[in-house]
Amino acid sequence: MTVADHPIISERYFFPRRTPLPGAKMVRTTGAELSCFDHNKGHDLTVVHFHGNGEVVADYLPGFATQLDQLGANAFFAEYRGYGQSTGIPQLAAMLDDVTPIREAVDAPEEKLVVFGRSIGSIYAIEFAARFPNVAGLVLESGIADVLERILLRATPAELGTTSSAIDRDFKQNFDHQKKLGAFRGPTLVLHATHDHLVDESHARRNASWAGGASKLVLFDRGDHNSIFYANQTEYLSTLGKFLGDLHSD
Repeated sequence: MTVADHPIISERYFFPRRTPLPGAKMVRTTGAELSCFDHNKGHDLTVVHFHGNGEVVADYLPGFATQLDQLGANAFFAEYRGYGQSTGIPQLAAMLDDVTPIREAVDAPEEKLVVFGRSIGSIYAIEFAARFPNVAGLVLESGIADVLERILLRATPAELGTTSSAIDRDFKQNFDHQKKLGAFRGPTLVLHATHDHLVDESHARRNASWAGGASKLVLFDRGDHNSIFYANQTEYLSTLGKFLGDLHSD
């Protein structure tokens, strides 16, 4: 088993909540069922959304789903193991494989999908784009460039029963965002708050610079990691709407 799925990482890095989700679309994956939500309003594009580690899909309903609808996009909200009504236990690396059954559950062609990852969700959005490189676009909000850098703030190699060199190799194998982003040739939009106190803006700059296709980096002076959307809602939605609109016209 990869050290990324060590119980200490699961306990310290994930904060699952059990929350009812009426109308959930259950997606079966190896060892779990994921309580996702399909908000299909008949638009040409569908945003596949991966949320942060302290959130659940229900937090985005109906608000963000309605706003995406107004921007001309359907939404498919992906849930994590152990969150919402999902079964299983959240595990950092094992959940990389969940992106495949999630993609299979979305009733839309690959080229009509826009993958969106917020905070820890950026890990799975980047994995999605790496596995399905023909998606129309990628959006990273408050995203993570170096996953190990974040993990080592909460656990030491010794606590995880490994060494620095071994954990470096392990995370390079599973979470090489520079390689994954470099291989994706579609457009990438990176949204980040300059005053993000959890994931500093250097992560955004790295992700944007690693993009293999056209990239746009937008740094907001207002808000932080958890308030970026609400502190900048008008500009945020305008920027996202422009990105989605450009994909419509391609």
